[in-house]
Amino acid sequence: MRASILVTRASFPDIVDRLRDHFDVTDNAADTIWTQPELIARLQGKRGVIVTNTPDVLTDTTADFGFALMMAAARRLTESEHFLRSGAWTKTGRYDMFVGSDIHGATLGIFGMGRIGQAIARRGALGFGMNVIYHNRARLSPEVEAGCGARYVDKDALLRESDHLVVVVPYSASSHHAIGAQELKQMKSTATLTNIARGGVVDDHALAMALAEGGIAAAGLDVFEGEPAVCPALLAQRNVVLTPHIGSASVSTRRAMASLAVDNLIAALGEGARAGHPPTPVNPDVLAATRGAAR
Repeated sequence: MRASILVTRASFPDIVDRLRDHFDVTDNAADTIWTQPELIARLQGKRGVIVTNTPDVLTDTTADFGFALMMAAARRLTESEHFLRSGAWTKTGRYDMFVGSDIHGATLGIFGMGRIGQAIARRGALGFGMNVIYHNRARLSPEVEAGCGARYVDKDALLRESDHLVVVVPYSASSHHAIGAQELKQMKSTATLTNIARGGVVDDHALAMALAEGGIAAAGLDVFEGEPAVCPALLAQRNVVLTPHIGSASVSTRRAMASLAVDNLIAALGEGARAGHPPTPVNPDVLAATRGAAR
């Protein structure tokens, strides 16, 4: 008997059609979005559930977006666009309006130095001549540091020295509110903070207060606690650029993600050339146990 598959995001019909070669497929317009930590938490205790994801294919696109979000916050693009669209420019204008902070030559701090963090570091060091510092659970090898143009510092130094801090650390219980009120107080009042990691790594309410009180200059956020809901205090601030979790949203990258998801699904359900060996499992221990039980 062929397995039945429910597809909730049929954005690329040609990719979905690959599933039809192996399974009975039902398309459904409804869609429930869970972030990866929430999904894995809900699957804990459900024995034998294999979870996969789509890393690597989105690294450069997300790094591009993170850099763009940082620059938009630093140069006050959202504020100035709203000013122009409102017609205010025709009524008033000053030589020093919407002055922001430079990216080139500034100190870029990266909190979380995985694939995306390293890609952002390269863009900063090699593309904009930035002084790049980072903090990570484990220090990278000297060779990787040299390739990224980055220098390891402790977390306190990262907060103190960064002109622009980008948060890319994965979410876990240990990283919940890793950037909170106390951490924000250590940052420069002229600094910007960009979060493209996960909602919950940054305390959104504490960040809103820091923005309102001049604790830091600006922020760029693509992820939020409890998204798609957003902290009302953040929505009230002009000095924050807000985007709806679209860091990987380019056509080619979303196609690549969909294709890899299909590869994982086909293999995880014992079909295709990689039957039983999905390319990117999140919980390989469960996968190994499933293989053992099948023998």
